[in-house]
Amino acid sequence: MTKAELGLIGDAELVEELSLLTTQTARMRARMADIMAELERRRCTRPTHPRPHR
Repeated sequence: MTKAELGLIGDAELVEELSLLTTQTARMRARMADIMAELERRRCTRPTHPRPHR
């Protein structure tokens, strides 16, 4: 959406759009946290195999 288009939209619509984007952002952050926690869990539970020294 361009700045010109934003100028044509009423306050209520802008607030609604902002609310929607805020909700989407919160969901994305929560999902990112879930994914990072899962990756960390996998990293910590992965068996360690020492590499042979040459």
